[in-house]
Amino acid sequence: MTGKADPRQAGDGTTSRTRLDRGRGALGPALELVHTGRAPTRAVLTAELGVTRATAGAVASELEALGLIRVDARPTAAAGSQGRPSHRLELAEDGPVALAAQVHADGFRAALVGLGGRIVATAPGCETVDADPAKVLGSVVEAGAALLRETGRTCVGAGLAVPSAVAEPEGLALNPLHLAWPAGAPVREIFAEQVRAAGIAGPAFAANDVNLAALAEHRHGAGRGSRDLLCVATGHRGVGGALVLDGRLHTGSSGLALEVGHLTVNPEGRPCHCGSHGCLDVEADPLAFLTTAGRDPGPEVSLLQQANDLIRHEFGDPGVRTAVEVLIDRLGLGLAGLVNILNPDRIILGGLHGTLLDADPDRLRAVVADRSLWGRSGGVPILACSLDHNSLVGAAELAWQPVLDDPLGALAVA
Repeated sequence: MTGKADPRQAGDGTTSRTRLDRGRGALGPALELVHTGRAPTRAVLTAELGVTRATAGAVASELEALGLIRVDARPTAAAGSQGRPSHRLELAEDGPVALAAQVHADGFRAALVGLGGRIVATAPGCETVDADPAKVLGSVVEAGAALLRETGRTCVGAGLAVPSAVAEPEGLALNPLHLAWPAGAPVREIFAEQVRAAGIAGPAFAANDVNLAALAEHRHGAGRGSRDLLCVATGHRGVGGALVLDGRLHTGSSGLALEVGHLTVNPEGRPCHCGSHGCLDVEADPLAFLTTAGRDPGPEVSLLQQANDLIRHEFGDPGVRTAVEVLIDRLGLGLAGLVNILNPDRIILGGLHGTLLDADPDRLRAVVADRSLWGRSGGVPILACSLDHNSLVGAAELAWQPVLDDPLGALAVA
């Protein structure tokens, strides 16, 4: 034995490294394909990336070495299929996570979210929100830090969803109307400070909750496969909107696009916080529904849950049915205006709006079709959002994005 390396092994290693070097720029796109479920096998990954099978194999192996995915070592062919079976690609169940936080009018919640939008763990939600954003964000970050300690997971970063337009590049919450926070609160800076103080690694981000819901639904839910996706939702108070164009959130020049809550849908209607009357924000949210139905909101559970329960359990009540019809007509009027301007290929509705759609889908679709320029011949599909806690999942997407852009670089920093 001379100890001399087998030249075949040396050649194989050099070839593998060369393939990986060629495919290194494909690591991010490859991870995003697996993350969004568009590449369930190595064969599909090869086709989607437009690379050789060997290069795709090297890329998949590198992502597996980073602890992000798992490659099926012994692929089996499906019953009745022909040809060589392809290796299945799955997200690593024990891989890194992002800390996701959401604050809304009825409380806040923290969660750990893995690749694929999988919620790994959640902390019990809090039902009160202090008027000092630093106190609230400190509490929600500590809840997330406790989850990280309990699970022992590696964290790639943190994302925050807030019910306010978030101005870029400063990360200011311009109109947190239902939180009693000061207008212009620097929520991203405060959140980042709390994340660092808790010893959590990775960058911190903050954005509007409906924007993040739309992003999550586009990647993992009811918006998958759409190109121009419009999302309109009402959660606990107010109405928000978001637009995804070619897979990216359209946030405008400074993060303030799609403030759909201030479309006028009832000129003689309720006074709005913006100074106008009859805005979607106050005519089609849970409080508006309860008021229209003649019900006094109680303190026991959130307004959203009260409104949803009323529709699901008392739809036969004439007052409830009338309230459903009134809110559908107002929502449909707003959606028709947005369709005329944006021409989306799909609309998804979240929160109470999804419940209204389920209660009377034909009425809502008819209102939109009758009021839009294209009428029934150009009707846009309208679906309910399908993800639980989609704003939390979207907040995690913010933290995952640097990893999707550059897995090697991002994980080296983390």
